[in-house]
Amino acid sequence: MDKLVIQGGRRLSGSVTASGSKNSSLPIIAATLLTGNGTFVLNNIPDLQDIKTFTQLLNHLGAETRFAGNTMEISTSNVKNVQAPYELVKKMRASIYVLGPMLARFGTARVSLPGGCAFGPRPIDLHLMAMEKLGAKITIETGYIDATAEGGKLRGAHIDFPISSVGATGNALMAAVLAEGTTTIGNAAMEPEIETLSLFLNAMGADIRGIGTTELEIHGVDTLKATEFDNIFDRIEAGTLLAAAAITGGEVTVNGVIPEQLKSVLKKFVQAGCSVQTTGNSVTLKSPETLIPTDVTAKPYPSFPTDMQAQWIALMTRAKGTSHITDKIYHERFNHIPELNRLGAHIEIRKNQAVVHGPRSLSGTKVMSTDLRASASLVLAGLVAEGTTEVLRVYHLDRGYEKIEAKLQSLGADIRREQYKEFE
Repeated sequence: MDKLVIQGGRRLSGSVTASGSKNSSLPIIAATLLTGNGTFVLNNIPDLQDIKTFTQLLNHLGAETRFAGNTMEISTSNVKNVQAPYELVKKMRASIYVLGPMLARFGTARVSLPGGCAFGPRPIDLHLMAMEKLGAKITIETGYIDATAEGGKLRGAHIDFPISSVGATGNALMAAVLAEGTTTIGNAAMEPEIETLSLFLNAMGADIRGIGTTELEIHGVDTLKATEFDNIFDRIEAGTLLAAAAITGGEVTVNGVIPEQLKSVLKKFVQAGCSVQTTGNSVTLKSPETLIPTDVTAKPYPSFPTDMQAQWIALMTRAKGTSHITDKIYHERFNHIPELNRLGAHIEIRKNQAVVHGPRSLSGTKVMSTDLRASASLVLAGLVAEGTTEVLRVYHLDRGYEKIEAKLQSLGADIRREQYKEFE
């Protein structure tokens, strides 16, 4: 098992390039299941554990894949198996993304109930509701979702989500592109990852309108084809790297980004006293001498992202005053707070809100990762903690950050990866 060992106190500076987005890669890869016509070439795919896990799932279903240099080639012409087994699906919640495309292409799918990060209830009821609206019969037995389209074909319908859901919107889109007739999706997620998936599906020959809005209209087509496609950057990784600059009093440029997609995060950095400059494909952040306490509320895009909530809490431990971080998406996503407090932070939890009292002088110690973004918050804290911080169980971090220690090293951080035994 790996851990990250960090000697805190180094000011970060320099430039770094953002990796491709994990959260858009996964539905794009799943969407290749919609057709056996040709070979897909997907560019800017990050080399992450979640990508490897999802690739294993596709290979189990019969796909042929090749991954080298952040380019993935996929052929799904030989996919015949429509069962996604527990052994693979349990490793990540995003495995549920195969439900929509398999149901649309084959008229049937059997998918294990998913696993993933251990925080809060994240039900898949909206995914199932969307499939049922499109005419699928759903049963759940022995831990598996069994879905069948009457007559082997889904039918267009109106799907109105009671809450915004990125995953359910993506699954509904993939199912609807081959459904007979027209499908409308109300209260659709507007995240850039959904916009990217929609553009990818249209490049395959789908007919999706209203892209980038909460009202999507999908006109079903008979066939789709493979295509080459460039994935977008990872806005959460980019935000995390900017937070690393801010928390260490540094100045860092992140290249390869679309600043507009970081707008809500950049706005908060400015409110916290940081200087932020953008170009068409880069963001430069310079940290102030003293950070200003800044409240954030995590809500669906274009608001502040829940995936940056943990990192912002870590940053606010260095601000002079009290800040409030509220998560309106995942109310129980605060497993990182006890670990940050072990480093010397003073953070209280009040229902779905963290109250951070700063500034605090952090001291290095051993801390335990509990989920992907919690891991990132502990790394940020370790960058400024006095002495040595050991972040254990970084396999969580490896699910969503490509070569994070190498990127931080390039900016001047004293961070290295070591192996350890869980109970050494």
